[in-house]
Amino acid sequence: MSRKEWNSYLKVYAKADHKKVMLQIFNTVIPYILLLVSIFYLGSQGTSFAILFPLSIVAAALMVRTFIFFHDCTHQSYVSSSKGNQLLGNFFGILVFTPYEPWKKEHNIHHGTVGNLDERGVGDIWTMTSTEYEAASKFDKMIYRIFRNPAFLFTIAPVFLFTVLQRFPKKTATKKERRNYALVNSILLIYAVSFSFLFGWQVFFTYQILIIAMASTTGVWMFYVQHQFEEVYWEGAADWDLVDAALEGSTFYKLPGILEWISGYIGYHHIHHLNARIPNYNLKACYNSSTKLQETKTVYFLESFKLAFLFIYNEKVKRMMTYKAYTAYKSVNKPIEQL
Repeated sequence: MSRKEWNSYLKVYAKADHKKVMLQIFNTVIPYILLLVSIFYLGSQGTSFAILFPLSIVAAALMVRTFIFFHDCTHQSYVSSSKGNQLLGNFFGILVFTPYEPWKKEHNIHHGTVGNLDERGVGDIWTMTSTEYEAASKFDKMIYRIFRNPAFLFTIAPVFLFTVLQRFPKKTATKKERRNYALVNSILLIYAVSFSFLFGWQVFFTYQILIIAMASTTGVWMFYVQHQFEEVYWEGAADWDLVDAALEGSTFYKLPGILEWISGYIGYHHIHHLNARIPNYNLKACYNSSTKLQETKTVYFLESFKLAFLFIYNEKVKRMMTYKAYTAYKSVNKPIEQL
């Protein structure tokens, strides 16, 4: 099907449902806020970590789900009005430590460039081609290998992203984006100071960082596994196609029911890339409506963990490879620059 045909088919699902929005706010956002305050209060009363840690896991799960609502707002899909998406998006953004305006811009660039080898670098995970890697200096290769190591990519990097990087505007940020950073940072500062005063800074920072760490790691993992798999679609700008990039460059991440709910159905990622105006609460119904949409790359939960070790995109064979597979490939092939 062409892009026009897909848009025509999907438009029935690209409609906001305010009843579903209210239900999600009541079953996720309000419980998240109440649980967060309860954890801080119980911590200040000396409740043991053994009790508060499981509660923190639940809070982190609700934070992940809240982020999906925020994400939908950046696509103007969560509610029917642009103003409503902006207001809710900014509110959710504060809850998930993410400024709305700059994230909206970068994420929509990601949607317009996913799978395009000539347009990488904005809103995606750093991925080198084999040619780029072989041409890189020893220092750059070392940095890249550290970055792609699962021990860094899924632990240190997510926490640093949400607690530090998202506090500072980029040099290219517009005035509107800088004001958004200032607003979010000011509210978060007031929040941190107030809650530290009420519950003790040790309790506040211990559990807030713990919840952010678990939620951000989950979020980065979800984003990673939906665009990083062996037969992923990558093409140069001249051959790039949006529909192919959606259906062949994004996965259907099949999760157990509770994880599907926690992740806001973002595992139906190929549909999301076909039409980003479909809100999270309509993605599953859309998937079930079409056998064509069920033919895309499916990644199952347990098998997905092996994808964490993918290292590089070998454009010669059009596959993502682990470091071990890539070194084996090099040992039986000429150096990349001689091919």
